[in-house]
Amino acid sequence: MNNNKFLSLISMAALLLILSACGDQTTKKVKKELPPLKVKTITIETKKVPIWGTFTGKTRASSHQKVRARVSGILEKIYFKDGQDVKKGEKLFKIQQSEYIAALNAAKAKKAQDEAALELAKADVARYTPLVKDGLAPRATLEQYQAKLAALQAAILGDTAKINEAKIHLDYTIIRAPISGRVSARKVDVGNLIGQGESTLLTTIVKYDPLYAYFSPSQNDAMVMQKYKNKENPDAFIEYKGADEDIRLNGYIDFANNTVDPLTSTITMRAVIKNPEYKILPGTFVYVNVFISDKYKFKMIPPEIIMDDQLGKYVYIIDKNSTVKRADITTAYGTRYYVSVKKGLKDGDRVIVSGLMKVKPGVKVEGIDVTKEEGIDAILKNNNLIPTKE
Repeated sequence: MNNNKFLSLISMAALLLILSACGDQTTKKVKKELPPLKVKTITIETKKVPIWGTFTGKTRASSHQKVRARVSGILEKIYFKDGQDVKKGEKLFKIQQSEYIAALNAAKAKKAQDEAALELAKADVARYTPLVKDGLAPRATLEQYQAKLAALQAAILGDTAKINEAKIHLDYTIIRAPISGRVSARKVDVGNLIGQGESTLLTTIVKYDPLYAYFSPSQNDAMVMQKYKNKENPDAFIEYKGADEDIRLNGYIDFANNTVDPLTSTITMRAVIKNPEYKILPGTFVYVNVFISDKYKFKMIPPEIIMDDQLGKYVYIIDKNSTVKRADITTAYGTRYYVSVKKGLKDGDRVIVSGLMKVKPGVKVEGIDVTKEEGIDAILKNNNLIPTKE
């Protein structure tokens, strides 16, 4: 009986070994029959590419005007709300005018009085001139009338100046916006005495459009831009990565400083940026992108496909047998959008741009060419990196 049980156990073990071997062969067969991994590729081509320099910068208002009182008096009216947008010439404040209207009227009255006296002096000179000529009146009397006439003429010139001055002071009681922009909070309230012995600060106006973006490239970068630039005022744009949206505003470079900062070896430069909707405010840190040239040829690839290890930088390519191969590369100029390859790739190479964590050298893959959709030309177009031509 025990022998029979022993034989049964041996038979079951043999059966399990046979089934296991069949399962292994089936698994291997399934593995062999799995289709190759599909990956996206772009084809390398040496071509002219618009070169942009990217720098960190900070925005600043293109104009910042302090609005001050130029005459003294009681503030009578405020025409704006804090934070309001105003146009150049719009009324902002009104100072009580009664004192200045009175001064203007007094100056006009003084001129009218002197003009009446002038007419009498002219008549006296006209009357005495023939009498003196005929010896019927002393010359001294005529000379007195002539001197009085000249004095009155000079006085009228002074009266005219006083009138003009009074008009100016009266005009200063209406304080207008010197520029278009956004007004800050008022510094004074209605009823305050302002301008008494000082030029009282009333508010400030900041001009946001255009906006300035200041940045400081290295001396070497500035020299490269100067040497290879296509335009006198190169195209530029700024970028701001916001919580809700990414903002891009276009403009151009209009200024480069004439000295190098000895502490940082940088040169201050400025971009003029269109900002009609006030999307970016002064004091914002931004990326400043400056167009340099599109006259030179490069092999460009997207930066996100470049990997590196102890041996250096590399990318994956597909050889003629549809097998993944590592290509060690040497890079040169690069931005957030593209990187130029000096060594390691040649025209026609198919570089893998997807599934990079799944592939490895020696693996068979099926390459799907997406050069038109995801290549460098597409990246340039999608990010508006093709500058306008003059």
